Amino acid sequence: MNALEQQLQYPFGDTLPAIGTTLEVAPGVRWLRMLLPFQLDHINLWLLRDRIDGVEGWSIVDCGITNDATRTAWEQIFANELGGLPVLRVIVTHMHPDHMGLAHWLTERWCVRLWISATDYNTARLASTGIAAIGGEATARFMASHGLIDAQAQEKIKARTNYYASMVPQVPSAYRRIFDGDRIAINGKEWACHVGYGHAPEHISLHCAALGTLISGDMVLPRISTNVSVHETEPESNPLRLYLDSLEQMRALPADVLVLPSHGRPFKGLHTRVDQLIAHHDERLKDVISACTEAPQCAADLLIILFRRQLDLHQTTFAMGESLAHLHALWLDGTLTRRLDADGIYRFSTERHPPIGEFRNP
Repeated sequence: MNALEQQLQYPFGDTLPAIGTTLEVAPGVRWLRMLLPFQLDHINLWLLRDRIDGVEGWSIVDCGITNDATRTAWEQIFANELGGLPVLRVIVTHMHPDHMGLAHWLTERWCVRLWISATDYNTARLASTGIAAIGGEATARFMASHGLIDAQAQEKIKARTNYYASMVPQVPSAYRRIFDGDRIAINGKEWACHVGYGHAPEHISLHCAALGTLISGDMVLPRISTNVSVHETEPESNPLRLYLDSLEQMRALPADVLVLPSHGRPFKGLHTRVDQLIAHHDERLKDVISACTEAPQCAADLLIILFRRQLDLHQTTFAMGESLAHLHALWLDGTLTRRLDADGIYRFSTERHPPIGEFRNP
């Protein structure tokens, strides 16, 4: 446990639910874990005891990626953890593959509705059908325009066509829209919906005041910082500012709420963790300003400064997006200027200069 984690409280200690089993963390709230084929090797999912239209059962929150291992683990849950009751609905906090992947299978298996924000639902549909494909030539060109020109990395990125669709091959054809401020009745208790931006288009966290519990999704994680990236589909976006503003909004929730994150262990100390995450990004922004004061920097130049460890390709693409998010936060608030150099790479600096190529699409 690192020094920052020691400032948080972990009510369940090191206890983890085994794959295919659940652990009750609040009355009617069960924690389960699914494996992921990445360095971040798990996702936390949640079962909420529920009753809809007089029918007793369960609501699922988040789904896991599409693969046989995740389906098998779900079948174990269905056989051993539901007490013979059905699934009544599937709630997805946001559209990323580890959350959205098996939504189509779960909703079809139980003949139930998907609940999700409209922005994330439509983004998922576009990505899963290849209309807004993530990976391939478009991503490679975007990465190259920000300095990732290594030939081997470029070829690997180009080969990852329809990367999202490989983990989310299908999205349910209909859904129930969740809005910020909605209050969803689940087993006679209200769960308030809180929107968050920056990590996903329209991420929804769920807070139940009666149970003192917050399903935070990826907005607040106890050990790692949430990935906040600029993507080729929105190349001049400012996701870090959106994310930091969303974190500030979470201070309105009780400081002693039990936080149920998508990765890591349930914890208490929400306000402390918000402070830690904001301080983390403030330090990274200072590092970026310092580097850009010494010489113009592209996103790839900053990887060694922002990420002090060896990165594989999967991590590098996330790191590039996050590096650019920090640059954009400073560029769009006027701290840095951006220029398009003769080699086709965008570089940022504290120098004042004409906005060369500022509106050219990469």
